[in-house]
Amino acid sequence: MLRCDQSGIIVIDKPANISSARAVAAVKRILRADKAGHTGTLDPFATGVLVCCVNSATKLARFFLNGNKKYKAVLHLGVQTDTQDSSGKIVASSDRTGFSDQMIHSAIKKFEGTIEQLPPVYSALKHKGIPLYRHARRGNPIQKPPRRVHISYIQIHEISMPLVNFEVFCSAGTYIRTLCSDIGVSLGCGGHLKELRRIESSEFSIDESLTVSELEKLACEGDISKRMINMVDALRGMPAVVADQKLTRIIKQGKLIWNKDLNPITSFGSKGFIKVVDTDNQLIAVMRQAPEDDKLNYCCVFPN
Repeated sequence: MLRCDQSGIIVIDKPANISSARAVAAVKRILRADKAGHTGTLDPFATGVLVCCVNSATKLARFFLNGNKKYKAVLHLGVQTDTQDSSGKIVASSDRTGFSDQMIHSAIKKFEGTIEQLPPVYSALKHKGIPLYRHARRGNPIQKPPRRVHISYIQIHEISMPLVNFEVFCSAGTYIRTLCSDIGVSLGCGGHLKELRRIESSEFSIDESLTVSELEKLACEGDISKRMINMVDALRGMPAVVADQKLTRIIKQGKLIWNKDLNPITSFGSKGFIKVVDTDNQLIAVMRQAPEDDKLNYCCVFPN
């Protein structure tokens, strides 16, 4: 199997019961890549979209970390766990689950929009450099302050008590298990997240994904390029400008450039970034306009 010297994005359909770090390690091993990293963790029991940056594309991870997510989830009402999901220990249960569909719809609807959410004490967030879940497992749970998240919509697909199947589209940093727990509390019976599958992350869809075994097969056949998303295409929605040979040389040397050096002068979009490509449509830099003048700041450069 040849070493992968390409740079780009591989979307993995992470299986259940392995960590995101282990999934990325498998990608790096299969591709024999120099570098690999993901752009947003999934809990071990969860499945679905894990965006993996390979080789030089690891420089782009920052542009995907805060993207919106879409999940399919199953809420189990009447049972609370210490981790707020099915991997934890049951800490309380209730047989008060005789709710009408309308009551459940009304309760869930209240969580749409911008809300304050308490991060779970079993999470990868850190306290003094140590993940919260380690503190919790040692009997010293630490509650972080609430964080503001945005839930664009929650769409119920099926209610078969005590289970509620739903889809949710939300901002980065939203904990779906906390959402399930909070919905259970609001109904007065408690609840936890029974199943979770991420179907979209930062505009990368489950339809673009590969299982680890599918990736391994492609690597053996030498067909990775068919499914690796190149860096230019990965920066979806970011305005692009084509640099001629002279400007390409200036950028690769890291020299100062100004907005007027771009031909044509381009809009930087709502987030102020542009991707600069050469005449072969290869990504050479991501830049941002300086707030004080027309100077361009380098975010990352790809000299090779």
